[in-house]
Amino acid sequence: METNNNSLVEYGSRRIIITAIAVVCAMLELIDTTIVNVALNDLRGNLGATVNEISWVITAYSLANVIIVPMTSWLSQQFGRRNYFAISIIVFTVCSFLCGNSTNIWEMVIFRFIQGLGGGALLVTSQTIIAESWPREKRALAQGIYTLGLVIGPAIGPTLGGYLIDNYSWPLIFYINIPIGILATILTIQYIKSPRYEQKRPASQVDWLGIILLTVGVSSLQYVLEKGQDDDWFSSKLIIFLTVTAVFGIMLFIWRQLSYQYPVVELRVLKNTNLRVGTILTFLLGFGLLGTTFVLPLFTQSLLGWTALQSGVLLLPGTIFVAFIVAAVSQLIQRGVSSKYLIVTGMIVFFIYGYWSHNLLTLQTGSANLFLSLLVRGLGLGLLYVPVTAMSLSTLEGKEIAQGAAITGMFRQLGGAFGVAIISTFISRQSQQHRVALVSHLNANDPLVQQRINQLIGQFRAKGYDLQNATQAAYGVLESSVQKQSTLLSYMDVFLYVGVLFLVCVPFVLIFVKQARSKVSLADAVH
Repeated sequence: METNNNSLVEYGSRRIIITAIAVVCAMLELIDTTIVNVALNDLRGNLGATVNEISWVITAYSLANVIIVPMTSWLSQQFGRRNYFAISIIVFTVCSFLCGNSTNIWEMVIFRFIQGLGGGALLVTSQTIIAESWPREKRALAQGIYTLGLVIGPAIGPTLGGYLIDNYSWPLIFYINIPIGILATILTIQYIKSPRYEQKRPASQVDWLGIILLTVGVSSLQYVLEKGQDDDWFSSKLIIFLTVTAVFGIMLFIWRQLSYQYPVVELRVLKNTNLRVGTILTFLLGFGLLGTTFVLPLFTQSLLGWTALQSGVLLLPGTIFVAFIVAAVSQLIQRGVSSKYLIVTGMIVFFIYGYWSHNLLTLQTGSANLFLSLLVRGLGLGLLYVPVTAMSLSTLEGKEIAQGAAITGMFRQLGGAFGVAIISTFISRQSQQHRVALVSHLNANDPLVQQRINQLIGQFRAKGYDLQNATQAAYGVLESSVQKQSTLLSYMDVFLYVGVLFLVCVPFVLIFVKQARSKVSLADAVH
């Protein structure tokens, strides 16, 4: 059933069902992005894969996501939104089954790539559906609901994955998608509408060159970000080649989209000030928030010895707290509180979280300490995500909403990829620098150092070691201690520098979001 643009706004139970479908599908995509991380060791053992091969299970999904996300608006136009959304759910669900039945690593990689094509579409199309199902004056509340999916999905993925791996078997992390996917497909066909402005273009108008340039440029960039640290960046000829390919591919893609009459990604929509500022802030959020989320499990598992399930459970209370903050912030925006001041407050709160975490992390840090800091993080998340997401689409209408959602979705993905890549490299190199500094203070002639070594040698001699082996074991323990301390210091630096990054961006928000807000007021007056 198709209707005009104005009738896309829903009321009563239909709006509730449509919103629930969209949020659940967005969560499915995000859960699957993180749930596999905790199963890599099991997958490697069962599929007979090397460490480098198993990493492609994550990389293939990310590559597919970053390719499909910017094209979702165009694909929705080609197939009709309802049909495209339903097809995406089906592809995601079927590939979940195929991933669970994979018998070797490359089967898994292929199915994960195709699953990522369906999953990336779910994330962006869900945002468009929610934005257009709610009336304009309640769009902030609608985007607040969508934000819950963005926050809850990545948080519960590792927890759920850890529970299933510890108590059952790895295929269940994929099979769990199947009943939800079947139900979502049925409800989509019954409730989701396709707007009339989504007219299919003839084959002669399809921007095939734009699709090729987008695929080559963005996938090359994503590969560089995913694999650069593993390959020692520009010491690898492949990384150099793909970096050049990414730069020229993306530059030519931008030129093509701005000059071609029927572009696959409508970049001209970025003339809208709200969307332009929101896109930059979305990239920043992806960089900072996903980057620090990536670091915390590393700290708890590698240095504190926690299991994946314990690390995931740690995030849950803060995530639940985010739900309350999101509801409160959405109401504040509905009542006219400026998004600018909410965003600024969120950035300051996130700086406090980063600074606090920098001072909080030790090798003896307990869950109670982390719990309190994560509540502060949840406050910052709620204050940032809702205003930024709502502001980005606030003055768009009709097909511009889908186009804007596709662009912000792409920048959210790229922000997260840049964040993880840069932070991973930073940790590796900063850890080495801290190690050199720590070792320089370990003077073999220092009485305290000698006392510690002698204590360790005595402990190993008591266990039956001869003097030579006991001495080697003692120095090994000392080396391990230095490595842990240097890694800890690098994690502390990450939280501090990301917090400072958010604080530095406050003037940018105060200057430019003010201009975007004036546009909102003008648009509201016209409507």
